[in-house]
Amino acid sequence: MKVSRVAEMRDLDRTASEQFGIKEELLMENAGLATCSVIAKHFGITGKRFLVFCGVGNNGGDGFVIARKIHSDGGHVKVFILGNRSNFKGVAAMNLNIVSLLPIEIIQVESVDSVKTDIAHCDAIVDAIFGTGLTRDVKGVFHDVITLINKSGKTIFSADIPSGVSGDTGNIMGAAVKADFTVSFGLPKIGNLLYPGYTMQGKLYTTHISFPRSIFTKDSLKIEINNPSPLPPRDRHGHKGDFGDVLFIAGAASYFGAPYFAAMSFMKAGGGYARLAAPASITPFIANKGSEIVFVPQKETLEGSICLENRQALLELSDKADMVVIGPGLSLAEETQQLIRILAGEINKPLLIDGDGITAVCHDLTIIKKRKADTILTPHIGEMSRITNLAISEVNNNKIDILQKTAKELGAIIVLKGAHSLIGYPDEQVLINMTGNSGMATAGAGDILTGTIAAMFGLGMTPREAVPKGVFIHGFSGDMAAGAMGEDGITAQDILDYLPQAVKTDREGLDEELRGKYFAERIV
Repeated sequence: MKVSRVAEMRDLDRTASEQFGIKEELLMENAGLATCSVIAKHFGITGKRFLVFCGVGNNGGDGFVIARKIHSDGGHVKVFILGNRSNFKGVAAMNLNIVSLLPIEIIQVESVDSVKTDIAHCDAIVDAIFGTGLTRDVKGVFHDVITLINKSGKTIFSADIPSGVSGDTGNIMGAAVKADFTVSFGLPKIGNLLYPGYTMQGKLYTTHISFPRSIFTKDSLKIEINNPSPLPPRDRHGHKGDFGDVLFIAGAASYFGAPYFAAMSFMKAGGGYARLAAPASITPFIANKGSEIVFVPQKETLEGSICLENRQALLELSDKADMVVIGPGLSLAEETQQLIRILAGEINKPLLIDGDGITAVCHDLTIIKKRKADTILTPHIGEMSRITNLAISEVNNNKIDILQKTAKELGAIIVLKGAHSLIGYPDEQVLINMTGNSGMATAGAGDILTGTIAAMFGLGMTPREAVPKGVFIHGFSGDMAAGAMGEDGITAQDILDYLPQAVKTDREGLDEELRGKYFAERIV
């Protein structure tokens, strides 16, 4: 499903009205009715007591439609207006006038004290205070009311996005409603899906509010939820070479885990033939744990990292491989960093660069720009800061725009790792991945991601397909591990162990609940 920025959604509204004659009144009506359908499904309406909190923008207008529908369906409803009632304009003012003609009590909120009793005695609350129109931090009575709503213990339904969450970033603007259910209008917004806003919305539903499909599926909407292509059928007569031959250049003294997890995850996720070029001194220790890996011991620097002398042999090995992964645990030794830069410029196969490999190429990004074969970078937020030469806080506050710009400039596929990892392409498409959990914030998890992406390529996907599939499967495996043992204490080994089950379940097809969770397929 496509995901929109706030400005893009305004453009969709305008297109629906001007090109298709679907007026704003009808869009607001559809938004309110869809929200009520979710309320009816999960909570019920008849005979129950509702409070609808409305701000003075169009989100408040949505709230008036919801209040009217609750009244029509036999619920008891009160409307509380936050802000100056005279500020309502257009269709929001129209819907306020309609509600004013009904036996629905409308109360202007002057202080938080005026709503305490009603909140204590209601059954559920509808949040229609700000929606996506918020541009500054929540303060004063708005902050106080939102705090009281969150402390109420009542079931909360948010219209479009929980009030206080930025629609374009997911940041919390001073305070935000913590909803049990959110109904997003038109399309999900970025703020519905990125942390921390994602944690505030509860179960997400989307209503297309009768938009024609042509406008909410158009190519100019570059952001989407990651819903990767199915894996190709596995060749029942295939041999190990048919499922990918990948060279991993990884490891250094004291970095045994990274090369092991990268190469082994390739095999556990379905890949066929993993060659590991690691320093000779550490190879026996890795082999004790991963004897299925094919080892190519490398000459070492004094620090115990792969030395420059291996350059030609590694290039010859790369020519025989289908893909090369370079970087996990290679160390920051200067000679090894120089080797990485040389190899990145001379390897003519699809190349996945992670960890210490990213640090190396940050010193000369023209290496990446000049590559002809596909390049995949998998930075965490700190590494993305180094790639872009921007502060971590700046990257965090503008992830999608920065990812689009960087992937385009470098001509590379970039996976910005983190909670709901982002995948950026040179054509500015961005995918938001919904699998994964906080338990995966553990040493070695990123190395497993590199191997999983390589496995998807080995199983027959193109690099453009393999990256989102690998990111999805990696997070799905982590979710399976968390489901079995909780998020606390998950290790990279746990994620690795669940990879075969994650791939199997993905091949068989996810159930309705998982598709709703991971692909936002709860449509009303």
